Amino acid sequence: MAEGGGAPAEVDERQPHPPKEQLPSISYAPTSPPPWPEAILLGFQHYLVMLGTTVLIPTALVPQMGGGNEEKAKVIQTLLLVAGLNTLLQTLFGTRLPAVIGGSFAFVPTTISIILAGRFTDTADPIERFKKIMRAIQGSLIIASTLQIVLGFSGLWRNVTRFLSPLSSVPLVALVGFGLYKLGFPGVAKCVEIGLPELVILVFISQYMQHVLRSRRHCINRFAVIFAVAIGWVYAHLLTVGGAYKSTPPQTQASCRTDRAGLIDATPWIRVPYPFQWGEPSFDEGEAFAMMMASFVALVESSGAFIAAYRYGSATPLPHSVLSRGVGWQGVGILLSGLFGTVNGSSVSLENVGLLALTRVASRRVVQISAAFMIFFSVFGKFGAFFASIPQPILAALYCLFFAYVGAGGLSFLQFCNLNSFRTKFILGFSFFSGLSVPHYFNEYTAKHGYGPVHTGARWVNDMVNVPLSSVPFVAGCVAFFLDNTLHNKDGRIRKDRGEHWWDNFKYFEDDARSEEFYSLPFNLNKCYPSM
Repeated sequence: MAEGGGAPAEVDERQPHPPKEQLPSISYAPTSPPPWPEAILLGFQHYLVMLGTTVLIPTALVPQMGGGNEEKAKVIQTLLLVAGLNTLLQTLFGTRLPAVIGGSFAFVPTTISIILAGRFTDTADPIERFKKIMRAIQGSLIIASTLQIVLGFSGLWRNVTRFLSPLSSVPLVALVGFGLYKLGFPGVAKCVEIGLPELVILVFISQYMQHVLRSRRHCINRFAVIFAVAIGWVYAHLLTVGGAYKSTPPQTQASCRTDRAGLIDATPWIRVPYPFQWGEPSFDEGEAFAMMMASFVALVESSGAFIAAYRYGSATPLPHSVLSRGVGWQGVGILLSGLFGTVNGSSVSLENVGLLALTRVASRRVVQISAAFMIFFSVFGKFGAFFASIPQPILAALYCLFFAYVGAGGLSFLQFCNLNSFRTKFILGFSFFSGLSVPHYFNEYTAKHGYGPVHTGARWVNDMVNVPLSSVPFVAGCVAFFLDNTLHNKDGRIRKDRGEHWWDNFKYFEDDARSEEFYSLPFNLNKCYPSM
């Protein structure tokens, strides 16, 4: 203050922004639900967003297994039902974060390896071949689920994540989002005349529209996905009925036309997926071990996604015991995937984490409503098939925003670290570079030769090495975790440089009262998950 007590002291604009334990400017936290009409629309929006992966994975895998449109429609219905059940279990008894649990790309390489197994080539009937491969995938998923169930519910994963710091979280969380760049604009470019306008419309509605209209209400940008998808879908349909794709190649028609998914005709009006609907699962020890490694990759990636979800939910940092029980329930989700036959395992849906950032609504109730939509449309198949026929370039445009938000959420943890430390710079730089470079080599080698760099006589050994080293966030997260815990870790200053002191109050469930607000279980079940 100036002499005489007149004018207040000037604020130095060069001062950095202070770190925030909880992300500000969130409209609804996990425990604060919006009004019911708004919550239902937001829940439906989450359902639309998760449809992309739900349709994309079966569309890629089922034809390779020998299945047609009818089998693909049944698999999508099953995946929707299991995703709804898993989302409810995770929001009620898992981390309790607003996280949608859907299909996972981490399981796709191992699934393809099972599809290409020589023992299925003798089956002449394609539908019978499809069922045999499905039963083999089910058996490997059932066994693989035990990994996450044991690590999560026993507390072993809790003991691992104790050594996780904001510094080592940055590469893991950032590349969980940025590492899926191949699903973004390359998907848009498959039908650029639809995908690119969709991307522009989505960015305009979500980021600019409110300022153009000078409105203080968030209803426009909060429902940007519904508006943008509706506009893009109508535009794609007009191009389809107008004959714009009559003479185009079949691949272009499959990406651009709104009547080429083949789901509406192949889907029954009402069908309830049930366990062992494809027959009794078959078990192969090699494939089970390979799928367990894929499950471990999904575990690491989901841990990063849970961290991003708590950040965008404006919750406090995850206590280790809460993250561990979330992993345990995700293992239960993989078990359900194996029992029902979804052709794929389960993990956190990253696009829905990005949607939390776009809408600034992280209400647990909204995600539970989206789970209800998943279950409803899995049973009443015609309605679900209608929405599942949205052209993939439209959904790829959504990924460009959502995966970017997840990656930015990882970068936000840099605010807790000392960026002037050469140790910090080395760990960040080397882990990011390794996470991009190593998987690029493995994926490029596989695309060129048809098999990975590790190519022995045992397929399951190949998969156990090639699959994790092909995952961008897995490699980056493991490198950062190792370096952060071994490089001069006993120096007292390092603890502050890596941002560990910011998470000290949240290591254990009882250490901060806010942890009980966000993560406590119903029916006093917390006693079943000790925090030590």
